[in-house]
Amino acid sequence: MTDTSNAPDTVRLQDIAADLVQRALKAGADAAEASIGESRSTELSVRDGKLEEIERSESLDAGVRVFVGKQQAGVAFSDLSATGCQQSIERAVAMARVAPEDPYSALAEAERLAQDPPELALFDASQWSPAELETKATEIEKFARGVDGVTMTDSAFASMGQGAAAYATSTGFNRGWRKSMFSYGASVIAEKDGAMERDYAASSARRPEDLKSIEEIGTEAGERTARRVGPRKIESGTLPVVFDRRVASTFLSALAGAVSGPAVARGVSFLRDKLGAAVFADTINIIDDPHKDWGHGSAPFDGEGTVNRRSAVIDQGRLTTWFLNSASARQLDMTPTGHARRSMGGPPGAGPTNFHMEAGRQSRDDMVGAIQDGVLVMEMFGPSLNSNTGDWSVGVSGYKIEQGVIAYPVSEITVAGNLIEIFGRLVPASDLEFRGAFNAPSIFVDAMAVGGL
Repeated sequence: MTDTSNAPDTVRLQDIAADLVQRALKAGADAAEASIGESRSTELSVRDGKLEEIERSESLDAGVRVFVGKQQAGVAFSDLSATGCQQSIERAVAMARVAPEDPYSALAEAERLAQDPPELALFDASQWSPAELETKATEIEKFARGVDGVTMTDSAFASMGQGAAAYATSTGFNRGWRKSMFSYGASVIAEKDGAMERDYAASSARRPEDLKSIEEIGTEAGERTARRVGPRKIESGTLPVVFDRRVASTFLSALAGAVSGPAVARGVSFLRDKLGAAVFADTINIIDDPHKDWGHGSAPFDGEGTVNRRSAVIDQGRLTTWFLNSASARQLDMTPTGHARRSMGGPPGAGPTNFHMEAGRQSRDDMVGAIQDGVLVMEMFGPSLNSNTGDWSVGVSGYKIEQGVIAYPVSEITVAGNLIEIFGRLVPASDLEFRGAFNAPSIFVDAMAVGGL
């Protein structure tokens, strides 16, 4: 592994952002903001021990949002020459002048800007050479293919990337940050009696030492795949369901969408009347933590440059807050919460950073052991959610549980229910792991509609 000093330069990006804001004001904008993002990544894949593909990508992009009174417009562009910047900004100002007025549209108030944001550990300067990437991918494939029943490789990969960004406003904010990411994994195929199944395992982290071992990931990919061969269909019914932690974060994603300030302001959230109410059991806590060192979703300030902080979105089962950016807070006549999410050249959205459900006390194995007839869900596809009512369904595959043990693999089934009811009854297991920006332990729901034959 080699260290380099040619990582993206945040000071340079801040200078570009400041220049874009000044250009916008000179072009006639009353206020403006600019975002700059730079990324560099290398990804390599192997199959059957041979290099299949290597890809190197680099990008430098900008976004500017301008305000003319209560009218706004934004542009995103990658031509950062003086001419390209000027033309893009003039186009944005011209669009703003003919845009409809938005009474909630404005930059964040200057007094809410993060004057002294924390220094977060998010960047590791290490780099993997192409030869190192190939070695890691080849080793992962070897461990995956070493599992009995695995016959083919879909892909084994390793990648690394570095990124930097800057955000500046005409109200005096200008900050930059850097992040890194390392990952590897494999997707393999198992076959038995002419039936084939595919599964995968992967690990990603902002620094190499936080990755799961190559042997663990390769073996996990192989074992997950081999266990899925020969799935059966099952009869429809109402059954207890356990969601493996790899898919349980789906419930956090649904929750995040439902407590998004813009969604609540538009009246399209199934939790729109639940603020302060008990939504989960009183043992459930769900945390958003933007200042977690090496976190996948960490940020020293929110997407509008304002102060952000750790919060218990669900505190002992009760919904305590919406995710509010400035615009949705104005519309709802509430105080912004520091949850703005930057959009390159467009109005910010609102959402969480590092979002997790705290672990419960019971192991997943004990949950399975207490079920006489149920389903363990390992994979989801094609989810459908009515954002107004919370009615939810999803195609799944996994395993049939009989008499407290995993009996056989199942596929071509659906599970369905209403998320308000599911949230109120779900029980988290003790197996929480932090693998990404959204993390949940395995989850047990005592009764769900299972669609099969």
